[in-house]
Amino acid sequence: MEKFRILYAEDDATIALLTKDALEEKYQVTHCQNGEDALGCFNTTNFDICVLDIMMPKMDGFALAEAIRKKNNDIPIIFLSAKTLKEDRIRGLKLGADDYLVKPFSMEELELKIQVFIKRSQKNKITETHWYQIGTLSFDAKNYTVTSSDQQVVLTQREAELLQLFLENKNEVLKREVILKKLWGSDDYFLGRSLDVFISRLRKILASQSGITIENLHGIGFKLRYDL
Repeated sequence: MEKFRILYAEDDATIALLTKDALEEKYQVTHCQNGEDALGCFNTTNFDICVLDIMMPKMDGFALAEAIRKKNNDIPIIFLSAKTLKEDRIRGLKLGADDYLVKPFSMEELELKIQVFIKRSQKNKITETHWYQIGTLSFDAKNYTVTSSDQQVVLTQREAELLQLFLENKNEVLKREVILKKLWGSDDYFLGRSLDVFISRLRKILASQSGITIENLHGIGFKLRYDL
């Protein structure tokens, strides 16, 4: 059976050697020392997941992730960084990253996250219903787009899955841990922060629809109130 392919971008030679050596027990790893080389590899090779450092020469991880997302909206992206500021994490998530590990990270945690994301990316998460009408908006769950009369917004895969989950359970309470396990396979603390970022973006997209809101039920979860 062919191994899953990982694009690994890291300019620190020591960290790269240790990480690549550990991951290659299970995966086929392509390591690049800067963002430009990594983008070149991405454009010529099919990968299953991207593991990206942020502080790199020529092109940093943020710019690399943005370029990757323009070409592929589905592939999981995990950031590795010594940058611990909340703003950096939020920026990474807004660019479409699926997770963010702060250095020094444990190899066990990285491997677990890679396994979860690859497993989920191999499944067909879109149900037979692909099209949803949300007031005056049209949501294409298969192609991750929300379209109005004058514009089209492209969602990340995780945002599309989250919106679809809400629509399939409109006017019902969805517990936070249920959402996290459904979409990520885990309900750890940082994934909860990721969920908040995605919900904030969905709220902005749905803001034009006066009868639709995503309510926050403190300590419980969320509910898509659909009064149209």
